[in-house]
This record gives sequence, structure tokens and C-alpha cells, in this order.
Amino acid sequence: ILAASSRDCEMALGCKPFKAFRRDWARRYKIHLEKARHHRTGKPLSLTTRDARLRHVKAFFKWLASQPGYKSRISFTDVEYFNNNTKDARAAHAQRPTIYPSMEQCAHAFRLMPDRTTLERRGKASFAFLMLTSPRDGATASLRLCDVDLVEDVVYWDARFVDTKNSKTSETWFLPVDQMYLECLERWVTLLREDLLFGPTDALFPKPSRDLKDGRFCFQTLSRDPYPNGQKINSIVKAAFRTAGLHPFHAHSLRKTLTLYGDGLCTTREAFKAWSQNISHENAATTINSYLPVSRERQRDIIRELRKKW
Repeated sequence: ILAASSRDCEMALGCKPFKAFRRDWARRYKIHLEKARHHRTGKPLSLTTRDARLRHVKAFFKWLASQPGYKSRISFTDVEYFNNNTKDARAAHAQRPTIYPSMEQCAHAFRLMPDRTTLERRGKASFAFLMLTSPRDGATASLRLCDVDLVEDVVYWDARFVDTKNSKTSETWFLPVDQMYLECLERWVTLLREDLLFGPTDALFPKPSRDLKDGRFCFQTLSRDPYPNGQKINSIVKAAFRTAGLHPFHAHSLRKTLTLYGDGLCTTREAFKAWSQNISHENAATTINSYLPVSRERQRDIIRELRKKW
């Protein structure tokens, strides 16, 4: 990301040699960011994106200023001109409420998902898997069939083969959610093993195979290879909610849903710690800070209620 931002800055300044650095470059790059448009949507870059690129470029020049041959050309003081203005920086880092579905909305969207074709069954099974394990979409896409144990109701996230965050190996036992999710996953695994004869190292949610039919390419059968990232898993989830007439929630928002659901189920600190570990958080504080924020108003109400009980 840092390299991409640095390259963007270099192109915006006309690919001038870095030894010709001037503090005016910061002003010119800021003007470039204000005029730049997103490559897909065509809309102006958000304050968050602009702030991030300025920070990346600043970090690059700060590093360059300490390298031989550049120390006399680039001063740390001049690099500070890449700082965003206070107003835009505050707006870029402002916390925004996370939009997430309720458990009822998830169940409604899931029930409406079609399962007539093999690809539709794969999509529905991937949704069920997300509800059972609260994983990240990238890790889900890279899972193999042998990573799921339906006897012990556990998933093994082996970082040697699975795209886990920070290359972390862990285990996740199926969460106590509606039985329909487990039944759907079991049907899918049975289909892969018994009907399609998938082996242990084949993908759990494989991408389709490109076949030639009547002179045209079609995608009706499954390959044995996984998707390179979680983009397809995410699109399946969004499409399911959209079809159900709901907001197109993305796959990661289900982690918020299941964390809040678990917070209501867990009655002890030990139970919540286990839930936190089960969604691959080493520290329960990460779960609380990232998924269970307490607003000022809620903090006030909780403390007042506790005072009444004292």
C-alpha cells in the first residue's frame, strides 16, 4: 500500500527525481488528491483515502530522508508538510457506526437463498458456514475440505494452507446458532465427498470450472481449486441480503452480528473469553473494542443502573 501511494505521488509530480525534493511537492500532491477520482466509481476520493495516502507518502519520504545520498536533499521538517490539515484529518479518523444485520435478518436472507444448482448450493453453504464460525471471508475462501470436522463440529485454520489474518493457526468450534445452518453445511460436505468425489485437500468452496458447451464457455460445474481471495464469498452474502429486500450487508458485518449475539448468550467473563477466542481473537479486549463499543449515553445509563443496585 505504501509503495502504491508513493508511486501515485511520483506520477502526480511528473516522475521527478527524489533528490530534487521540495516542500512544495506536498502542496501539489494535496491538490492532486482533491481532484483525483476513484478508478471504478468515478467519484472524488474520500477523506479517509486521501488522509491514508498522505500518511503513506509522508512515511516514505521520512524513510528516504535517512538514507545515504538523500540526507542533505530532504529534511524531516519539509516532510511534515505532507500532514493533512486538522479539520480533514479529524473527519477522516472519525468513528462511524458499523451497519450490521440482526440474527433474524440473517435467517430470513438465508432461507430465501436458492439451492437448485450446485453453484447455488455452494453459495448457501458458504453463508451457513459464516454463521457457524464467524470467520473472515478471505480465510473462508481458502479452506480445504479436510479443515472441517463435522464429527467434532470444529474448523482447523491451518495458516500453512489457509489465508488467516497474521498467519495465525487456530480452531473454531461451531457456534450455537440455528440448526438449519449446520444441516446446510452437512449436506454440502456430503455432496462434495460422496457425489463429486472431492478429496481432503480440495477446496471447501471451490470456484467454478470453465467448460466449453455449444461453442461457448460456461460455468456450471465445480473445479477443485479455491478462489484467490474472499471477494466471491462477500458478493454471495451481499446478494443474499439484497434478494431478501434488505441492505446488502457484507460478509465481515456478520462478525459484528455474531459477536453481539454471543455477548447476550455469555453470562460469565470466562464464557465470553471462550467466545472471543473462538472467533480468532487472542485478547477479549480486541473483541470488545472492535465489535462492542459503548456510547457515552449507554455508558451513562449503565453506571446509573449500577448505582441503583448498590
